[in-house]
Amino acid sequence: MVVGVICDPLGMYTRARPDVYRAYWTLAVRRQHIFEQRVAGDPGPWTSDPILTQYKFCNTFRASDRVSQFLIRDVIYNGSTPSPESTLLRIILFRLFSKPSTWRTLEDTVGPIASDTFADERIDSVLDDLYARGETIYTNAFILCANKAYGHERKHRNHLALIRAMRSSRLVKVVAHAGGLRDIYEALIGYPLLGRFMAYQLAIDINYSELTAFDENEFTVAGPGAERGIRKCFIDTDGRKPEQVIAWMVDHQEEECERLELAPPTLYGRRLHAIDCQGLFCELDKYARVAFPELRSNRQRIKVNFTPSSEPLALFYPPKWDLNNRLPGVAATPAQQSLPDGRHEPAQQSLLVPA
Repeated sequence: MVVGVICDPLGMYTRARPDVYRAYWTLAVRRQHIFEQRVAGDPGPWTSDPILTQYKFCNTFRASDRVSQFLIRDVIYNGSTPSPESTLLRIILFRLFSKPSTWRTLEDTVGPIASDTFADERIDSVLDDLYARGETIYTNAFILCANKAYGHERKHRNHLALIRAMRSSRLVKVVAHAGGLRDIYEALIGYPLLGRFMAYQLAIDINYSELTAFDENEFTVAGPGAERGIRKCFIDTDGRKPEQVIAWMVDHQEEECERLELAPPTLYGRRLHAIDCQGLFCELDKYARVAFPELRSNRQRIKVNFTPSSEPLALFYPPKWDLNNRLPGVAATPAQQSLPDGRHEPAQQSLLVPA
């Protein structure tokens, strides 16, 4: 494998493995192309890349992944107008489990999750029943901290205690007065059970809502998978931290894709943001396990094969991004529906996708 040098117009040099570096951008383009073909209803196979055909990879844009879509559409923008306290509660409760079926069971059993009616003992009872039936209540996409920070034997009871602590400490006020994503992250990282990666993911989730409107590029945190991907992509980073590497990829995405003769991936006109480039490094780490097996790490194989879901996905993005009226198949002048802040968005803003 050849070692090369990448230079930007500002004179920043970064030693890279050219084939792995190209794979990063090619992965971004191909995975988005797969998504777009599925949105269009094209029959598979959606790629000739054997690795993407066989194994499961997250979408190029984090907000397009099934769990994020459920969070945005069904948890945050579900047609109601919850209070800020309820919105924050709903986001945190969902993300702690990151499993739509768990959320549906909770709301089907106890009713809509809201701050003024929230009773964690009822939530605990429902989760206990799921646990007793042998059902998985947490996602297997990433592992949450499972220590007994609040003294409980069962993981979910410690997470419910975490929510109680957040509510009693008035986290909602901290969010309301935050000056940026970093402020939210710093508040979240101060709680037990939330590591750097989870605190960052939660900050991004909160920023999907109407509670905040921060630029996703102003702050990022590289998760363990992204750090592995960066180490595989670059021989060294010229002293730059992983977060600085991610920021550089965001800033130079168009020119680097052009240099590699690739069309830069966009989400209906929205360019890659830091959370997306961070996630792509994590996916590159997975991809490289097969494509570049000589780049060994503590993860040697891709665990999950790709199986298309038969459950339709109603595409919906945060209205403040102004993407929903750009989705394929959305009429140019549909009837309007109001959003919580009085703005309007097309009523037919969702698109069923078998993703």
